Amino acid sequence: MARKKRSLAPTAVAETGVKDKPRYQDAFQQNVGKKLEEAGKTIGGAKRPLIYGISAILIVAVFAGVYYSWSSRKEAAAQAALARAIDLSNSPVTNNPMSAGSDMRQFPTAKERSQAAIPVFQAVIEQHGGSVADKARYFIAINQLYLDRAVGIGELEALSNKNDEVGTLAKFALAQTRADDGRWDDAAALYSELVAKNDAIISADSIRLELAKVFEKQGKKQEAVDLYFSIAKPASEAKDAEGNPVPLSAAARTAKDKLTELDPEKAKEIPDAMAPAPPFQTSSGDFEQINVP
Repeated sequence: MARKKRSLAPTAVAETGVKDKPRYQDAFQQNVGKKLEEAGKTIGGAKRPLIYGISAILIVAVFAGVYYSWSSRKEAAAQAALARAIDLSNSPVTNNPMSAGSDMRQFPTAKERSQAAIPVFQAVIEQHGGSVADKARYFIAINQLYLDRAVGIGELEALSNKNDEVGTLAKFALAQTRADDGRWDDAAALYSELVAKNDAIISADSIRLELAKVFEKQGKKQEAVDLYFSIAKPASEAKDAEGNPVPLSAAARTAKDKLTELDPEKAKEIPDAMAPAPPFQTSSGDFEQINVP
């Protein structure tokens, strides 16, 4: 079946807390939603492979908190090596000259960027091993989607069997590839597994939003409506400690828009959001998320 482009308005995308996603309980979940929302804007010939894996900078934010708790010099060195590789894989793709004094690398195409990044991630695996190596394998799989999609998908399939953070990210990325290939049943099964797992690495609402979109493709309109409603209504009614409306996450806003489109009468049961979404933050600080093609 021919691959179909999907316009995600992420999740990735108001909830309770990467595509812009405080219904989420932590900043990482907010960022995941934002990245999903931006996915539809970045779809191209490469089928947004790095979007599948969620923004690498989000992963850096997660790992950063762990980094400062490590006392082992070896572990610190491994983490630093992984961060350098991720920075490279996040290099801008542009033919425009960099600003004066900038030492950031740039590439004319995403393919060339991946060709440069994969060997650096491979070096992390060979030199450090352990959990850092598993994370490096995940990023290699994501980058392989630019070079040889079949190879990248195969690597994601293997990683998705792991019962840890990397396994969760790989399974989500794999579900995205299944959906883009029009394999709706397979995509629904993977998203359903992630919803049941309820792993904090990716917000539940972001995953449920993707599942609802798959239901639409399967012709399961009522299931999609129910899922969109279950995302949007609680988010629209959420209050903070002072009783003020909690800003909707991107996933909740998207769910409400989709519900309005599919079932306008049902959508009227959801109160209007009165608070705008807050500025985006990563879990390691107040810097903005880097957009990845």
